[in-house]
Amino acid sequence: MLAERFLGRADAPVTVIEYFSLTCVHCATFHRETLPRVKSELIETGKLRLVLNDFPLDQPGLLAAMIARALPAERHEAFIDMLFRTQAQWAHQGFVEELAKLAALAGMSRDAFDAAMRNEALQRGVLEIRLRGERDHQVSATPTFIFNNRVPGVSGAIPFERFAREAGLSA
Repeated sequence: MLAERFLGRADAPVTVIEYFSLTCVHCATFHRETLPRVKSELIETGKLRLVLNDFPLDQPGLLAAMIARALPAERHEAFIDMLFRTQAQWAHQGFVEELAKLAALAGMSRDAFDAAMRNEALQRGVLEIRLRGERDHQVSATPTFIFNNRVPGVSGAIPFERFAREAGLSA
């Protein structure tokens, strides 16, 4: 089982679980347009913890998640952010070489990149997160947000106002 990756304090009063695929355009939209405000108003103020769960939809998404998970925890968020910002550049045919370039920018050597791509335990761990999402949280689309363990979750690139309302943190 892979270590949980999350933003915010472990003891925040509200927990939201996000299931995302790094090749999902709606996930990229949420991360570009809504997440910055969620971070500044809810996470950095200690009100909310956001758990980042991989839910790869395809081979490029799976391998990108594996590379992100192979990085040290302190580089995970920045790498995911970079992948979402550059999604149109790498999430297509020839994605392995593009991912290798992005991983190098995050400080990963080519040897470490190649090892992560071949790491069967890492692949199983990412796929187990996806399977738990399907089984425990009825996830069938990305992004899906589970607010304080309420199932079914809310799917789509929701705006900040709805995110805060679903979390019970609207002004």
